[in-house]
Amino acid sequence: MGQGLWRLARNQQLQHQGYSGQGYLTREHGRRIATSNVSNTSHRKQAQGGIDIYHLLKTRKSKEQEGFINLEMLPPELSFTILSYLNATDLCLASCVWQDLANDELLWQGLCKSTWGHCSIYNKNPPLGFSFRKLYMQLDEGSLTFNANPDEGVNYFMSKGILDDSPKEIAKFIFCTRTLNWKKLRIYLDERRDVLDDLVTLHNFRNQFLPNALREFFRHIHAPEERGEYLETLITKFSHRFCACNPDLMRELGLSPDAVYVLCYSLILLSIDLTSPHVKNKMSKREFIRNTRRAAQNISEDFVGHLYDNIYLIGHVAA
Repeated sequence: MGQGLWRLARNQQLQHQGYSGQGYLTREHGRRIATSNVSNTSHRKQAQGGIDIYHLLKTRKSKEQEGFINLEMLPPELSFTILSYLNATDLCLASCVWQDLANDELLWQGLCKSTWGHCSIYNKNPPLGFSFRKLYMQLDEGSLTFNANPDEGVNYFMSKGILDDSPKEIAKFIFCTRTLNWKKLRIYLDERRDVLDDLVTLHNFRNQFLPNALREFFRHIHAPEERGEYLETLITKFSHRFCACNPDLMRELGLSPDAVYVLCYSLILLSIDLTSPHVKNKMSKREFIRNTRRAAQNISEDFVGHLYDNIYLIGHVAA
């Protein structure tokens, strides 16, 4: 009895949605008409000189290459976009088939600048026999060398004319490159404080909430694993840069670089407290406000409370 009622209700539902035998055929017939209309529309566009990519690819496929499109038959911009997803090794292999496309200088130039956003050589007149393909190989080799020995890596870039011997140029290269090992980079910046100074000035923290700005800073300049002089130096440089980027906000809140330094240190300690599994008794919001205002008395409770909420909801500032 229960199953019969269930079938009756189900049939009524199907009829209501149009999936009965007659309704289904009607819908299927409608689909065929719609498909026919789309096909006719595409033919009309073709007749009118419009671009139909599907028709273009279909007509360019030869009978000997059914199911495989020759990139040389596509527009150059589309071919370069497809090849740009390959790495250097795969591109060299692709050049065996699409020699003209895979060796095109525009393709290698795009690969260089998308991976290494800034190099001194980009702004110079290229020397005789210059090739972006060769430059890509040198940049890749230099990055691997840097990840083994930072000083040797930087010297390699300079010896090839890729980088100028200038702290500002080295800082721009580091800021725009994501292929460098962060542990080796941290060691290098600890030794080259002149490069570190220029690297800090490249950050723009305008109109950013303090914890978010600190996260962005530590994504580029990784914090050391232990407290010490280098961590204090990083927080000091960040505090001055944050205040320089937000002068109006600093006046409104009555904050100084020293006060921002205190807040940053408090945020790091709070991050460790809230995220560490070894800390059983987590710091409460009231405790954080009380401890922070004790060190920086001019800060409002609401502002400090928002800082706590950000760490609680988003997580560590130096992860």
